Amino acid sequence: MRRFYKLLPIERLNKIKQILEEQESIKISELSHILNVSEMTVHRDLKPLVNEGIVIKTFGGVSLKQREPSNVHASHCVYCNRSVNNNYACRLFLDDGQIETLCCAHCGLLRYNHIKDYVKQAVCHDFLRHTTISTHHAFYVFDTSLDIGCCQPQVLTFEWEDHAFKFTEGFGGTVHSFDDATKLIEKKMNAT
Repeated sequence: MRRFYKLLPIERLNKIKQILEEQESIKISELSHILNVSEMTVHRDLKPLVNEGIVIKTFGGVSLKQREPSNVHASHCVYCNRSVNNNYACRLFLDDGQIETLCCAHCGLLRYNHIKDYVKQAVCHDFLRHTTISTHHAFYVFDTSLDIGCCQPQVLTFEWEDHAFKFTEGFGGTVHSFDDATKLIEKKMNAT
């Protein structure tokens, strides 16, 4: 007859953490079977993890609590440290779950160029309508006479190309796609 080795409470706790890191969620009954203990023992073992906010109890199971993204509503730009006005802010969602907030499209484009291999998604705000838009589908206006009091050279973002061109009719400037804007900002910043 084969005997099962009983794990100590700390060993069970570590095993539960390991299982949740691999699977993200599991039923209490499955943990009971894996650990060779009663479901009541599993509930007791989970209590410190629930209290620490590491796991969330679900109906009949437990899930690893998703890490809260950091810097979602940051008050300062991660690139230039200027105060963030959310009407002009850009956000880069990184592969590791972090979110970088940048004060404007100028800093957003520069930062994107430096870490593009780690960016999962990037968003900015339409200058006129203040709606959230994808940076990759936005149109960028450079060299306009309107000064919004942010980084220079100033870059304004628009969801619609015709809005960008109409804006330049009144305030000057040039309209660029995302790919062109990423190149142009580097060129302007490296100009002597």
